[in-house]
Amino acid sequence: MRDDGLDRAIDAAGGIAQLARKIGISQPSVSNWSRVPAQRVVAVEAATGVSRTDLRPDLYSEQAVAAEPLDPIDAARAQEYALLATLLSAPPSKRLLEQLAALTGDATPLGRAHADLARAASDTVAAKIEREYFDLFVGLGRGELLPYASYYLTGFLNERPLSRLRADLTALGIERVANSSEPEDNAAILCEVMAGLAGGSFEASPEAQRAFFEKHVSSWMGRLFADMESAENARFYRAVGALGRALLEIETEAFTFAN
Repeated sequence: MRDDGLDRAIDAAGGIAQLARKIGISQPSVSNWSRVPAQRVVAVEAATGVSRTDLRPDLYSEQAVAAEPLDPIDAARAQEYALLATLLSAPPSKRLLEQLAALTGDATPLGRAHADLARAASDTVAAKIEREYFDLFVGLGRGELLPYASYYLTGFLNERPLSRLRADLTALGIERVANSSEPEDNAAILCEVMAGLAGGSFEASPEAQRAFFEKHVSSWMGRLFADMESAENARFYRAVGALGRALLEIETEAFTFAN
């Protein structure tokens, strides 16, 4: 039996098939949900407009987070990772594009990346980005880019980096979405995991976060973002790549300093 939050998301999307398409996963996967999995909350919220507090009040309600206030820096980190997870998991909706176009920047590398993303969002429409996303990440047979750790680290899909990631996710208590065919080393899923770690949805010490970041994110994702910036089919996603690369550089420096 589905919970109220998931039912609202399905209704807002126009049905199970439409919700699955919007967040880039198979229809049977969504059909088997009884509630929105933690690692899909951000994508479903962006695709449907149903807030995360309604989708998973056990994770995002005031009562759920009141026990220990979140550090503002960690909240900002979680927000940046969640944005990347949303943009990598599916093309942005018209509503999200409008929100992105309203972003403001500053003189910092991340601020400049925000300003560039705002300009890119204001200069395009959702239909064009849907085609761009398809050409980049889906394609006829395969897209221009393969956003998987195994591919970037070994040249093949579903290799040792994926098995190591699964072991570490299990150790952190993060479960695979039931009946999902998408490998966990997809960049969107890893950004969603980092958002959960930074935001406190997944419990992990700063040392565990740093180890996960270095082993499963910074070891390859910077190259993916650089490839997005130079990809033949990229227009809007060049700005997404620049944002991702800027965030990883900041995270790498911060973890190194903390260590």
